Amino acid sequence: MTDEPMESVRATHEGTVAIVTIDRPKALNALSRDVLEGLISTLAALREQGAAVRGVILTGEGGRAFAAGADLRAMSSLSPADAAELAHLGHAAADAIEAFPAPVIAAVDGFALGGGLEMAMACDLVYATDASHFGLPEVHLGLIPGFGGTVRLPRLVGPAVARDLIFTGRRIDTAEAVAVGLVARRFPDRDALFAGARATIDAVAANSWSAVGLAKRVLTSAAGTPTSTARGLEIDGFEDAFRTDDMHEGVAAFLEKREPRFGV
Repeated sequence: MTDEPMESVRATHEGTVAIVTIDRPKALNALSRDVLEGLISTLAALREQGAAVRGVILTGEGGRAFAAGADLRAMSSLSPADAAELAHLGHAAADAIEAFPAPVIAAVDGFALGGGLEMAMACDLVYATDASHFGLPEVHLGLIPGFGGTVRLPRLVGPAVARDLIFTGRRIDTAEAVAVGLVARRFPDRDALFAGARATIDAVAANSWSAVGLAKRVLTSAAGTPTSTARGLEIDGFEDAFRTDDMHEGVAAFLEKREPRFGV
């Protein structure tokens, strides 16, 4: 295992899995400007490693929170223009997660509130322990979600549930989060959570790297678009797959009744 330390975000490697950890446990991993910038730069560095990183697990240090929202102490003195700048930075961090070419799994153990939930929703999958809680409580503070919550939550749980959670600001537990489609899988504890996330990435890594990347590209770009637009994006991705060596190898392996030998 190798480490790439940063002030508030660190990345470790376990084989082809990168574990990106928000490391502000005393502040419940609140999303300061340093954290947001650290997420962007860390993911950019991992992206440069190409197929050496087959998946990312995003988590929070300390076992109490994935991230308990934005840094309210720092936000309290912001001007409206400063707030807009911070929102742009939060969106840039979420976009960096969403656009990462390999699957990103949010491993939530504890609170994922406000901006923390918004970062989790930018991931491809949200896995959580039974001890976790989720919410967008911004209305309790006279605010609204500013890092993508009003955009991504309706896509994940539907507009009715999204309005309920955003307008009331209420927290939900893991069981309800699974029921509404926010969380993909639940686990009894942190060890099981990480074992499950690693197992998923290992299963993905056994497939064609290029096909997984194309599938993620289409899923991400088509989200929220009209059917006619989404259909065109899928056709483009399907066409691009026929340009890859992996497509020819995969089809040949199937016809020859053998395991495929995909490239990287």
